[in-house]
Amino acid sequence: MGSRPEPAFRIDDRRVAQRVQHFPESVIREMTRVALQHGAINLAQGFPDFDPPEAVREAAKRALDEGHNQYAITWGTKGLRDAIAEKARRYNGIECDPERNVVVTCGSTEAMMAAMLSLIDPGDEVVVFEPFYENYGPDAIMSGARARFVPVHPPDWGFDEEALKAAFTKHTKAVILNTPNNPTGHVSTRQELQVIADLCAERDAVAVTDEIYEHILFDGRRHLSLASLGDMADRTVTINALSKTYSATGWRVGWAIAPEMITAGIRRTHDFLTVGAPHPLQVAGEVALHLPDAYYADLAATYQRKRDFLCEALAELGYRHQRPEGAYYVMGDFSDLSSLSDGEYAMTLAKEGGVAVVPGSSFYSDPSDGRTQVRFMFSKKDETLAEAAQRLERFHEGRGRHGGTG
Repeated sequence: MGSRPEPAFRIDDRRVAQRVQHFPESVIREMTRVALQHGAINLAQGFPDFDPPEAVREAAKRALDEGHNQYAITWGTKGLRDAIAEKARRYNGIECDPERNVVVTCGSTEAMMAAMLSLIDPGDEVVVFEPFYENYGPDAIMSGARARFVPVHPPDWGFDEEALKAAFTKHTKAVILNTPNNPTGHVSTRQELQVIADLCAERDAVAVTDEIYEHILFDGRRHLSLASLGDMADRTVTINALSKTYSATGWRVGWAIAPEMITAGIRRTHDFLTVGAPHPLQVAGEVALHLPDAYYADLAATYQRKRDFLCEALAELGYRHQRPEGAYYVMGDFSDLSSLSDGEYAMTLAKEGGVAVVPGSSFYSDPSDGRTQVRFMFSKKDETLAEAAQRLERFHEGRGRHGGTG
């Protein structure tokens, strides 16, 4: 086995397009399958083991009963687009017209892919910070772009300004930013965002920002959208979804906010990718986006408590890590605990320890950069996290806490 889990099957057939032979299956989703196979607690894929708010679930049920079961308008129901635009103005500081600037998609994953397909021509380059959410590499490949990676490092996971400038060339079409960040938990500062904004303006590039964790912030931090700075709304695609904020990852309702001409392109692409997001769940999304401010404060406080519990457990076990500033992931370095590669370690932990995590290599362009890392997620009930911590302790106690091979 290499540094990643073996894929379910390999593609080696001339009938299959080359573009899909240049990237593997999702390691994150593969680890969910491994967790199910071995009865492991799934701290790999980023979905909770609790439900969306009751008011939002009830709204979905009403929408079904009230007949919202056929196609909605392709780029989203008027009610949801109005709610998205109002929220963008109020919370994100982005001036947004629901008729000209909003596209509702099948989750943020489709929003990102539709945006890339709408922006990129073959030969264009896209700047990506790494470690990165594993979808961004395949998104670049499928859209015909060459990815140029800019490394970020602990403890603060910030980027080097000169390295970022060097990554921008005459071929740069876009830069992808994820804040709060998956997998590092870094929350971009105003200074960092201004550097990106200045480079986009100077090089006539578009920023594509994935802000799906915008309400999961810790220690008093506040989210800042790149599109709210200066005239960046004219060159930014802001992506979000119901998934993380409302614990509804299976609903697949996301959106993109962009300047009018880019929005027009995304709408065309989206129309032929998926036609439209689920109509009744869009109706329920209107209710979600109008929840009171207290909901978001409680959400952040709840996740901060879960973060603190998991980080303390990992520190006690000997994982080296940085406490995340936002999102619900922790990158843990296990090199003091095992000499296995990240893929071997993750598979052994799932099969023998009963806890599934993501091998760190899946977040890097060079898998060796993540060889001693795994990603934990903490979007779970308190009792699930407590059981996971106990299983981790038993796993390492059985092999010796330090220097073991397993």
